[in-house]
Amino acid sequence: MALLTLLDASLAYGHVALLDHAAMSLENGERIGLIGRNGSGKSSLLKILAGMELPDDGLLQVQQGLRRVYVAQEPTFEPGATVFEAVSDGVAEARDLRQRYENPGPDDDLDTLQSRIEAVDGWTWEQRVDETLHRLQLDPERRVDALSGGLRKRVALARALAAAPDVLLLDEPTNHLDLDAILWLQELLTSFRGALVVITHDRAFLDAVSTRIVELDRGVLRSYPGRFSAYEATKARELQDEALAQARFDKLLAQEEVWIRKGVEARRTRSVGRIGRLEKLREQRAARRDVVGKAKLELDAGMRSGKIVAELEGAAKSFGERTIVRDFNYTVLRGDKVGLIGPNGAGKTTLLKLILGQLAPDSGTVRLGTQIQVAYFDQMREVLNPEATLADTISPGSEWVEIGGTRKHVMGYLGDFLFAPARANSPVKSLSGGERNRLLLARLFARPANVLVLDEPTNDLDIETLELLEDLLQDYPGTVFLVSHDRTFLDAVVTSTLVSEGDGAWREYEGGVEDWLQQSRRAAALAAKEASKVEAPKAVATPVAAPVAPARRKLSYKEQRELDELPARIEALETEQKRLSELLAGSAIYAESPQRVAEVHARHGQIDEELMTLLERWETLSAPAR
Repeated sequence: MALLTLLDASLAYGHVALLDHAAMSLENGERIGLIGRNGSGKSSLLKILAGMELPDDGLLQVQQGLRRVYVAQEPTFEPGATVFEAVSDGVAEARDLRQRYENPGPDDDLDTLQSRIEAVDGWTWEQRVDETLHRLQLDPERRVDALSGGLRKRVALARALAAAPDVLLLDEPTNHLDLDAILWLQELLTSFRGALVVITHDRAFLDAVSTRIVELDRGVLRSYPGRFSAYEATKARELQDEALAQARFDKLLAQEEVWIRKGVEARRTRSVGRIGRLEKLREQRAARRDVVGKAKLELDAGMRSGKIVAELEGAAKSFGERTIVRDFNYTVLRGDKVGLIGPNGAGKTTLLKLILGQLAPDSGTVRLGTQIQVAYFDQMREVLNPEATLADTISPGSEWVEIGGTRKHVMGYLGDFLFAPARANSPVKSLSGGERNRLLLARLFARPANVLVLDEPTNDLDIETLELLEDLLQDYPGTVFLVSHDRTFLDAVVTSTLVSEGDGAWREYEGGVEDWLQQSRRAAALAAKEASKVEAPKAVATPVAAPVAPARRKLSYKEQRELDELPARIEALETEQKRLSELLAGSAIYAESPQRVAEVHARHGQIDEELMTLLERWETLSAPAR
């Protein structure tokens, strides 16, 4: 039986139908990635599944005794609360029940209270909170108010996990998290035993975590078994088929409209059926909701900058005792697309300002190139005036915008970014987070620039707009500096990465995130190999007499046979694991045998343990035989 079942649900705000007789279910152990365009109603749907809101029509069936926990995009906490107190709110029922049991009132029945405490595991609620805090690496004594956005999100997750939910509902959990924290969350959710519904636009995260994709598209929920990569292939085929079917429909409707206008034949008795068919076609066309338009992004690269955009020699920057940049040498050439990677607080924004000459170095030199025009995308959206209208934000004092020598009316330009003309005079404060990011991009692209600085531009943007922005930046002839924790976006855009390696050290790597990870792993392996070579002579030079090595024993017949068989057993396990990985990456198992998914996941993990045991055994047996 499904944990949650949504039946024939409808929800509308004004004339826009967010849910149009939508339906979905959630099975035990499933991890659903909920996707859709900005403003399509994903957050509203998540709140309905959490029981926080009701649909205008329809039914939500919930399994009896089901524990659901919802984590909002921007979690809220009691002012002045410590981390321990905030996380303890996740077990508020158990905490309050035990307090009542220890200090009963005149109307309290101790037997009833005891039964309920045992049902919610209330005797050990402090231990559950402590274990969760330790697992999520949180200091219980710190004040939540003093924490960064990323740590506050971690506290909200701890509060949810302490409640031991059957269903976890997460709305944009990766926002404000750095790359390390996203990878940590990815592993946490993959090992979560309950069911999960998550809204996120981070495609790499979605692909790693989800076992099924549910898309909210024009009020309808469509289910796609498998990971996000499988969804992309299926969705592309569906859109092609839908476009073809609609083209045929429109052609037939046009032919019938021509026929009805002839007049004479339409009045004959034998044509009454055809007239009825035309009326039905008109009704179907009126009811059909076309694919939501895509943003049309254009960039004006302005005048060509000099070949060298910036050159730094021995640059250093500190704030008090904290070193942000130390002895940094770097040259940026025209057309470079540079990604900046590092944990929150590493100083990525400071390094950018240093490179662009907006901040003077404490030591060393920074030389800027010629004819540089910089456009800056600020993740905090501080350049947006909440009281200004959309039109004034894009083109203050004028009705026209000039892009690459072509003039566009501000209404048409806003339409390119999916803002209806009726909203042009709406204040910025009326927009959602994703819409504000789109407006900020529209404002940025309305000005000529040959150097783009994009500080977390991917937050709150839907997947389609992200893909369009990727294509735009790939073809942009100017220089790009990109700060983002979206691995897929970085890999698609940047040609090199600047990575924070701690204590003010920054290092350049060719390629994107995956290239950096591969290069850093190889470098670590080489460093370990070199260290082992250096340590060996030291062991010989020590004045302490080395112990005499024990005489190498000969393997028994049974051990020799086991050693001979080990390579084949290891190869068989690796082949089986590869087959299971391909099965999980595809969509067939989720559609045909969803009950096998948990079993296959478990076997995949079991093979890891078996391989490690066999490899250790092979090393033990082969050592004396060398």
